[in-house]
Amino acid sequence: MEVAVETIVNVMMLSSIYILVALGFALVLSIMGVLNFAHGALYMISGYVCYQFATQFGINPWLALVLATVVMSIFGLFLEKFCFRPFFGDINRTIIMSIVIALVLETTVNITVGDKVRAIPDFASGMLKAGPVLVSYERLITLIVGGILLLFITLFISRTKAGQQMLAVAQDPEGAILQGIRIHRVAALAIVMGCAMAAVSGSLMGAIFQLRPFAGNHMLVKSIQVVILSGIGSIGGILAGGLIIGTLDAILPLFTSGAVSQAVGLGIIIVLLLFRPQGLFGREMS
Repeated sequence: MEVAVETIVNVMMLSSIYILVALGFALVLSIMGVLNFAHGALYMISGYVCYQFATQFGINPWLALVLATVVMSIFGLFLEKFCFRPFFGDINRTIIMSIVIALVLETTVNITVGDKVRAIPDFASGMLKAGPVLVSYERLITLIVGGILLLFITLFISRTKAGQQMLAVAQDPEGAILQGIRIHRVAALAIVMGCAMAAVSGSLMGAIFQLRPFAGNHMLVKSIQVVILSGIGSIGGILAGGLIIGTLDAILPLFTSGAVSQAVGLGIIIVLLLFRPQGLFGREMS
């Protein structure tokens, strides 16, 4: 029973984090047309920013998380205006720019921090005990915060005018422009939301797992897997894709080694693409 409950918590926790990070990646891809290979680095550096606020300045971890989110959101505005907007519509140059950003961020952290392991102070210490079942409050908090944020983002996109504009730009950029939608403002909102979600995810996971300069590469791979599995351009399908990948990553390590479990997850995606190249919820290109 204890293993089953812990596994369920891990499934939901990993799925919520994967969905948040992948959703930010998908928003930038769908709205800006940018395959942002720096997204994992943004996730990684968010953890270090939160760590600096919490340890170097002695700020409460929750306030440090909020400050890290604000800092990364502002950084997202900088990226959209000065790094991606000048190359709008040029996919090759935006890919190169995203790789440069990732290299700069990772190298900066690697030089300043090195290989020394860091960890963000616990947001909630202790264990929840219910009979024979023990679950850490840290993982439960990550699950709850991730779920609430995911619900907020989903409602924002589906219920607000700004969210509808984002969907319109993602579906037909030229048509959106003809309707008077300011595409660069929508793009800025998309990357700010993406950076904010990466910041929250990176901060929460930095308290559970260790911070490393290249930790974002793993999350970038997971984000790409989720987007491919759900179908490129299918923002709604991210929910199902993240749940599937999160389930595999939480359950497979119970039966095999970590490397084998990663290979199995990747193999499932490859098999899917062979039979359904557009992903689970993507549409075939005409």
